[in-house]
Amino acid sequence: MWTPTEDEKIGVVVCSFRGHVSHGLTLELGETVQILEKCEGWYRGFSTKKPTIKGIFPAGYVHLKKAIVANRGQYETVVPLEDPIITEVTSTLQEWSVLWKQLYVKHKVDLFYKLRHVMNELIDLRRQLLSGHLTQDQVREVKRHITVRLDWGNEHLGLDLVPRKEFEMVDADQISVSDLYKMHLSSRHSVQQSTSQDGSRQRHGESCRMPVPHHLFVNLKSFTYNTIGEDTDIFFSLYDLREGKQISEKFMVRLNKNGGPKNPEKVDRLCALFTDLSNKDMKRDLYIVSQVIRTGRMLLNDSKKGPPHVQYRRPYGCAVLAMSDVLQTISELKEEKDFVLKVYTCNNENEWYQIHENIIRKSSTKYTAPSTNYGLIISLQLLRGEMEQVRRENPMIFNRGVAVTRKLGFPDVIMPGDIRNDLYLTLERGDFERGGKSVQKNIEVTMYVLYADGEILKECISLGSGEHSISEYRSFVLYHNNSPRWSEVIKLPIPIDRFRGSHLRFEFRHCSTKDKGEKKLFGFAFTPLMREDGTTLSDESHELYVYKCDENTTFSNHALYLGLPCCKDDFNGCPNIPSSLIFQRSTKETLWISTQLSSTKLTQNVDLLALLKWKAHPDRVMDILGRLRHVCGEEIVKFLQDILDTLFSILDDNTDKYGPLVFQSLVFIINLLRDSKFYHFRPVMDTYIQKHFAGALAYKELIRCLKWYMDRSAEVVRQDHIQEAMRALEYLFKFIVQSRILYSRATCGMEEDQFRASIQELFQSIRFVLSLDSRSSETLIFTQGPQPTTGQATANQGNCLQPLSCNAPRPSPLSAALLNSFPAIFDELLQMFTVQEVAEFVRGTLGSMPSTVHIGQSMDVVKLQSIARTVDSRLFSFPESRRILLPVVLHHIHLHLRQQKELLICSGILSSIFSIIKSSSLESSVQEEVEMMVESLLDVLLQTLLAIMSKSQSQEAVRGQRCPQCTAEITGEYVSCLLSLLRQMSDIHFQHLMDNFQSKEELKEFLLKIFCVFRNLMKLSIFPRDWNVMRLLTSNIIVSTTQYLSPALHKSFTDADFDFKVWNSYFSLAVLFINQPSLQLETLTPAKRKKVFDKYGDMRVMMAYELFSMWQNLGENKIHFIPGMIGPFLGVTLVPQNEVRNIMIPIFHDMMDWEQRKNGNFKQVEAELIDKLDSLVSEGKGDENYRELFSLLTQLFGPYPSLLEKIEQETWRETGISFVTSVTRLMERLLDYRDCMKGDETENKKIGCTVNLLNFYKSEINKEEMYIRYIHKLCDMHLQAENYTEAAFTLLLYWELLHWEERPLREFLHYPAQSEWHRKEGLCRKVIHYFNKGKCWEYGIPLCRELAFQYESLYDYQSLSWIRKMEAAYYDNIMEQQRLEPEFFRVGFYGRKFPFFLRNKEFVCRGHDYERLEAFQQRMLGEFPQAIAMQHPNQPDEGILQGDAQYLQIYAVNPVPENIDVLQMDRVPDRIKSFYRVNNVRRFRYDRPFHKGPKDRENEFKSLWIERTTLILTHPLPGISRWFEVDKRELVEVSPLENAIYVVENKNQELRTLISQYQHKQLHGNINLLSMCLNGVIDAAVNGGIARYQEAFFDKEFISSHPEDTEKITQLKDLMQEQVHILSVGLAIHEKLVHPEMRPLHKKLIDQFQMMRSSLCHCFYVALQGLPGLDKLSPACSGASTPRGILATHSPMSPESIKLLHRHSPLNVLGSVRHSSSSLSSHTSSETGNLLILTDSMMEHPEDLYRMQPSPSSSSLSSTHSAPSQMINSGHGSIRVGSPSLPDRYRHNRELLMLLPPHRDRPSSAMYPNITENGQPTNHQRALYHQVIGPCKPCSDPNLSVADKVLTAPSSWSLDSGTRDTLPFLSAHVGSVMAPPVPPRTLPPVAPAPYTCLTHQSTIGPGWQ
Repeated sequence: MWTPTEDEKIGVVVCSFRGHVSHGLTLELGETVQILEKCEGWYRGFSTKKPTIKGIFPAGYVHLKKAIVANRGQYETVVPLEDPIITEVTSTLQEWSVLWKQLYVKHKVDLFYKLRHVMNELIDLRRQLLSGHLTQDQVREVKRHITVRLDWGNEHLGLDLVPRKEFEMVDADQISVSDLYKMHLSSRHSVQQSTSQDGSRQRHGESCRMPVPHHLFVNLKSFTYNTIGEDTDIFFSLYDLREGKQISEKFMVRLNKNGGPKNPEKVDRLCALFTDLSNKDMKRDLYIVSQVIRTGRMLLNDSKKGPPHVQYRRPYGCAVLAMSDVLQTISELKEEKDFVLKVYTCNNENEWYQIHENIIRKSSTKYTAPSTNYGLIISLQLLRGEMEQVRRENPMIFNRGVAVTRKLGFPDVIMPGDIRNDLYLTLERGDFERGGKSVQKNIEVTMYVLYADGEILKECISLGSGEHSISEYRSFVLYHNNSPRWSEVIKLPIPIDRFRGSHLRFEFRHCSTKDKGEKKLFGFAFTPLMREDGTTLSDESHELYVYKCDENTTFSNHALYLGLPCCKDDFNGCPNIPSSLIFQRSTKETLWISTQLSSTKLTQNVDLLALLKWKAHPDRVMDILGRLRHVCGEEIVKFLQDILDTLFSILDDNTDKYGPLVFQSLVFIINLLRDSKFYHFRPVMDTYIQKHFAGALAYKELIRCLKWYMDRSAEVVRQDHIQEAMRALEYLFKFIVQSRILYSRATCGMEEDQFRASIQELFQSIRFVLSLDSRSSETLIFTQGPQPTTGQATANQGNCLQPLSCNAPRPSPLSAALLNSFPAIFDELLQMFTVQEVAEFVRGTLGSMPSTVHIGQSMDVVKLQSIARTVDSRLFSFPESRRILLPVVLHHIHLHLRQQKELLICSGILSSIFSIIKSSSLESSVQEEVEMMVESLLDVLLQTLLAIMSKSQSQEAVRGQRCPQCTAEITGEYVSCLLSLLRQMSDIHFQHLMDNFQSKEELKEFLLKIFCVFRNLMKLSIFPRDWNVMRLLTSNIIVSTTQYLSPALHKSFTDADFDFKVWNSYFSLAVLFINQPSLQLETLTPAKRKKVFDKYGDMRVMMAYELFSMWQNLGENKIHFIPGMIGPFLGVTLVPQNEVRNIMIPIFHDMMDWEQRKNGNFKQVEAELIDKLDSLVSEGKGDENYRELFSLLTQLFGPYPSLLEKIEQETWRETGISFVTSVTRLMERLLDYRDCMKGDETENKKIGCTVNLLNFYKSEINKEEMYIRYIHKLCDMHLQAENYTEAAFTLLLYWELLHWEERPLREFLHYPAQSEWHRKEGLCRKVIHYFNKGKCWEYGIPLCRELAFQYESLYDYQSLSWIRKMEAAYYDNIMEQQRLEPEFFRVGFYGRKFPFFLRNKEFVCRGHDYERLEAFQQRMLGEFPQAIAMQHPNQPDEGILQGDAQYLQIYAVNPVPENIDVLQMDRVPDRIKSFYRVNNVRRFRYDRPFHKGPKDRENEFKSLWIERTTLILTHPLPGISRWFEVDKRELVEVSPLENAIYVVENKNQELRTLISQYQHKQLHGNINLLSMCLNGVIDAAVNGGIARYQEAFFDKEFISSHPEDTEKITQLKDLMQEQVHILSVGLAIHEKLVHPEMRPLHKKLIDQFQMMRSSLCHCFYVALQGLPGLDKLSPACSGASTPRGILATHSPMSPESIKLLHRHSPLNVLGSVRHSSSSLSSHTSSETGNLLILTDSMMEHPEDLYRMQPSPSSSSLSSTHSAPSQMINSGHGSIRVGSPSLPDRYRHNRELLMLLPPHRDRPSSAMYPNITENGQPTNHQRALYHQVIGPCKPCSDPNLSVADKVLTAPSSWSLDSGTRDTLPFLSAHVGSVMAPPVPPRTLPPVAPAPYTCLTHQSTIGPGWQ
């Protein structure tokens, strides 16, 4: 039986469950499940990821967690009972995991690995928190690390910033908006200092920040100087070179002779921490000095000097390291860094005391550098923070037993509990007598610390940290030196109780180096540690007397020498010393030492001692108190309690006499504690007041003195002492209150009234001081100079919007000091007075401050800072005091906001007030306080915000403004204040607010202000994108406020009082609100969406309902918002929220209905809707997920409650439906345009979209302005893609809209306001320029003529001259410049995945220069990476057309030129013909060979048919796009006989042209071209070229079986016969021009021609038998004439005879069609440059040619063929032949390649040297030459020989050879042109066309190349 669970409510899946049982719930490891019921080891519940799916799962698969259950039952909510930060880590990691995988997919590898590292760290930190074994400090530190990593990850993943308090997420409902803003700001600035201080910043008052101490960690890793061989002591210390002194204690390391630590426990633990280095210390010229002292023989290398058992401390070497060299390195690193220190040895031991200085100063003569680089290897690390913090953060360092090494002296900050009593003694030097010896002594000093009773104090001498203290100190020995200088520092940590009476004794011994090695005592010195007056040994150098003694002397009776003078001062004090004493002073021997005391218990100050012992000298009290000011602060804080007790005992002794002096001394001490160095002693003062202070009567004198000072403030000129008293006000009141409490306790509350009266009088004096500023402000302005002050600097910081006046007056220092201290006394007063009484005191005092804001900014700052502290005080937290204080506080803030002064400080005060009111509102009512704030602040806050926002927008850098960020910060502060206020307002407050407006004008002004501020909040993005919590809360407050204000708007500004401005402002706000990105819940993750929805609901819907409601309230006034609000409302409908759209639909119907009523149509609605749709798309506005627009259409114009359904019920039904249809079609195009523009789409897709849209605006909607805009967008795209010709055609569309009139045109796009004539002229020039850049000069020439006509009609001869010259230059360019002929490709786009403008359509595309089919296909597949290339040319079936995929079908097509006449004119240069072959073309053709019927094995040409497809485009190419759509297609079948006629006719035309050129001497000199052409035809004819046609079509069987083809057979016979005539003429010319070396070739041609002729004659004779109607054979085939006879009988042909040979058949139309050579298949790529030469003998089967190519769907059917003209002309990119993958049987021998020039020669110049007459080629030669290289040879021409194939088939590498280089004579070619080539059309209007693609296809023939 399933029962609801009680405690088992939530669990984590610990083992995945597949849910194979009935009703099983599939669970993955790590998921969280909520449990509803249980039954026998099973649970029923759901995963929190999918709460709608419920099921059962085994109880053992989940780990239960404790949870809190609210609202038990069906709708219960369960929250895990765990640390909130653990919950956050869990949910954040789950969110990150999805995004983390996406990083890898998006190739953001760097962030991918960084995030993985951070996620692993978070998992580890979470594990530490869950373990429960951490201390509170460790937990806090772990949480800090977690939050830093969470915020880092959220920032880098673009997620929301999480506001925190104490490392935990805050609930926005529990804190004020101002606090929330500050938490966000704090997190953004620094995650590490996130919200440890409640996120608040200290803006007011003096900073209490303590200086952060530095600590240097030093670790000795090894000492590699092993040449010593003795024990060594190494001392490390910090040395200041500038001051020439050591600033730290020494760190001592003891090593054995092997270099290891003497104490084995210290292995890897030789480290020290030099503590308490201040910022000032870090700027010193510091060095780490390391001194090496060995312990062993006297001389290292001399074993004779001293016996081995006697050990001496001897100096060895020194090493230094400059901190300046390493400081930056160790500051940046978080770990230790190694350094090597060279150890230098001293050349002269007399210089040992300053060896470190010599090394630093590089005095190299005084030391010896080591022979190697080895030495001391140390590692350094710089740590920061208080010692406790350093211990906490670096436990590993302290676990290693680090030696804490302190500074000599006190640190910058003296902590109260820091008890020290260290005496640092420096053994400086000594002067000793030789004592009758020949050499100087080796002197060793031994020192002891002895107590008063003569006992040697144990362990009171420390050579350095890191080693234990010792009882006896022995100095190192300097060899043979009677004036040794040691400069060795020794620390004496003597207990405080043993200090008085103790003394130091120094014993001097000579260390003999003889065999015995004796150490002989010869003298001693001593000094007491404390003088008789109680002061310790002063911090200075002391010269001690040396007394003689010997080895037998005993010091057991120390009194014997303590009575002697120890130094000169001591001797002066006791001059009468008997000379008979046991110890005699050695007058020539002295010892110098210096001491430094660092003690918190002992003093060296006489004045301080005199104060503490004032009773000993009562007559000097006045003097003693006066001298207290001169005592060092360190000494005062050390004896703080004793001094205070002394002062109050003096006060009690004689109040009248000593009162003022004690007061001054107390003020001095209190102000001393304000110093940051002693700030930490304030708690000591507090403790003293609370626990030790006993001055019960002191309050009377303190009040009296304080009042006396204040009352004299107006009279005294020097007010320094009064200012000090004002600064000490806080502690003075502490003493006063505590004294009164003590007195009250002692007297049971006597004199209470007198005390209250005195306090009242004191406050009167305080108000008197403050009122001085108000009365003397004018005086201040004139008496204070313009010098800058600290106050001004503060003002500069506090106000970043106002310029600071140079003459701004300083505040009265007295008032400033008083105002700064005043808020600190509130807590003390509350001990004696009620909250209301204190509040009244404060209100009276604040009220006495000057209320004007012109007394100077500095005073304003001080005044506001005092108010700020008042607000932050405990007093303000009481509701009863707040009601008293709030009016005066708001009064001052209101005044400053009105004047726009000190905005930053005012915002801080307001933030604090709102924070307090918010926290109070959770416990009690704050209605009255909110009411006060609304009345005082709401209007001025709006005014201030509008001013700030306008300045923020204009970005005016005003003098006095700190920075632009400051403006943004102030804006955020005031926005948060306004939102806090609005959030606290209830309906009562809003009602009172509305009632308080005196007139509708005031209400209107208020509404406009608040709506404007709200709009700016959304437009200006006040809060960063990732502050989603802040943005959502802002939206919630705005929508709530709007709901409160809507009734007032409706009530006051409808009907007769209608105000368009207010209503328009309201609607604009509503539209902006709904479109906010932060409210688009669809973009959020499901979990985040649910969280937002649960908290706020969908605020868009709430605002939409408000909007609809207000629209309905407008009534007849709706017409005022048509068409103005159509666009904004449309923007609302674009929000992908169904409910919002449903709400908005009736508004659209209303608009259409109202305009229909008013105007009889709704053209305005239609026009505005279209404009808005366009702008939303093209400007990137609207919903990010723009595909949702289709949902809009289905709802707006689709099912109920559709607009279409509403329209169908109206009288204007037809118009409405037409409107809906056009908008729907526009939407389809706009969507495609949007998709292309917003993504990384290729330029071609963008151009195609734009063309599509442009056509729509012209043809369907007729929106001329939109049309023109898109013309220019399209033009810009073409220019970016360098499609200059297309750009020209595009701009021509606008040009055609304009007329040559003087009508003025307004400024539009980038055009200035100008006349229509000038705009058209400018456009014309631009179009001509683009045609020039696109090398389409033929199109530019008519425009030149048009312009010339205009200039001529205006007599503008200068411009006319310019345009005529340009026209002439274009003619020159046509004849001289190289132009490549593009290839054309047919592309089919099939499938529903393509954009609308491409879907299931076919296009022809004009390829780029040099672009072949393979490259084109790769480009297309690159543009459509999801597309599948179809491998066949067949039309796709319905499955492909309707499939949910993309299919591309691409193959090349051939252009069918429109202008046939130009191409058939003999003397037109091929450069001109080339242009007309590929331009102004709208018909394209491609052929597909196939066999009809049975295939003839012997001669396949008999059954080889051609399927010829002609594609007709919507517009000719080139045009406004490189693509145009296929309008229709024509399909014809060409029979084998018709194909043969076509092929032979084309060959005849080519031969005629070439021979004519040679005959008219247009080409001469080099006849290679003619030789190869003749050879190609004759050799092919003999070896089976034409013979194939003879066999196929002149066979009796064929003739008899095809009687209907008689006419065609006759036509073919005539053409063949004509070819014989032409060849005979060609051979005759060849004989005249042939070079003697080429005679064998000519003879061979004659012989083969004879064979060809004989074969034809026989063939025709046979054909006559079957064709009785066939004409008689021509003379060329008659008789048995020999070839020689033929040549003899034919004279050179005249031009007339040539003309007679022309036969124009209908099939000759395409005689010059080029043949594509490209192929999609890479194996047919012509980039290999191979030459394929096919003869008929090699082409046994003509179909093999097709088998060698891929299918027509992916390649040209004749990809091995190319236009011969391109070899020289280079005007086209399709010159390629051959295929690397052809079978070997098609690879011919290269027997005729000898006719070609070597590759290093240019083919044209080698093959065709200049043949000129008088330097110019003849017309005939030129015409013949161009005719030969111009027309293409049909691919199946059987008359083409090997040589011709070689000539006409250069590989693509030869395309770059320009004709101007290879054919120099072409530069003069233009001169012989009879007339300029007139372009074929006078630029008829070019209609825009869809995005299309053009391709080429070649003609099929049997075997010609």
